[in-house]
Amino acid sequence: MFMGLRPAKTFRKPDRQPWSRYSKSKPRKSYIKAMPHADLHQFRMGEMKDDFDLEINLVCQEDIIVRDNAIESARQTSNKHLEKVMAGTYYFLVRIFPHHVIRENKMISGAGADRLQKGMRRSYGRPTDKAAILKKGKSIFTVYSYEENTEHIKKCLEKAKRKLSGTYKIAVKSLGPSKKAP
Repeated sequence: MFMGLRPAKTFRKPDRQPWSRYSKSKPRKSYIKAMPHADLHQFRMGEMKDDFDLEINLVCQEDIIVRDNAIESARQTSNKHLEKVMAGTYYFLVRIFPHHVIRENKMISGAGADRLQKGMRRSYGRPTDKAAILKKGKSIFTVYSYEENTEHIKKCLEKAKRKLSGTYKIAVKSLGPSKKAP
């Protein structure tokens, strides 16, 4: 039986110990024996052009941990909107990578479960998912485009904000003729 994901409030506090130790060359030294699958595969979308004059960032307003499936959902939503409205005139970057491994102590539920398990005693949990640890002021998504597309990009980043836990702001920066996008 498949159990749903735990809510974001159980994992989003960044004061916990980050677990990311996985060694391919020395697997005996790894804290994590099997790495969870990656949900986030694509980090660059669209087409980069030299004459883009606008950079818009989605910036984190607090220290938080965000799961990779939430980042992937926000990426898909915003990229789909940009592709539909302004195809070929944007370049979309995902600026974060989920390194932090989330561990869960699986609990049994149902009749007689109290006789079968030890609860939280000596619990270490198994690796179940990955997440990104974000600091305040860190840019999550960056979109390069033209000035006339500002409203479309803001709308797509507003949609992305709804998919992520925490608070975010949209920062608009004009590149001008002298400062070109990387």
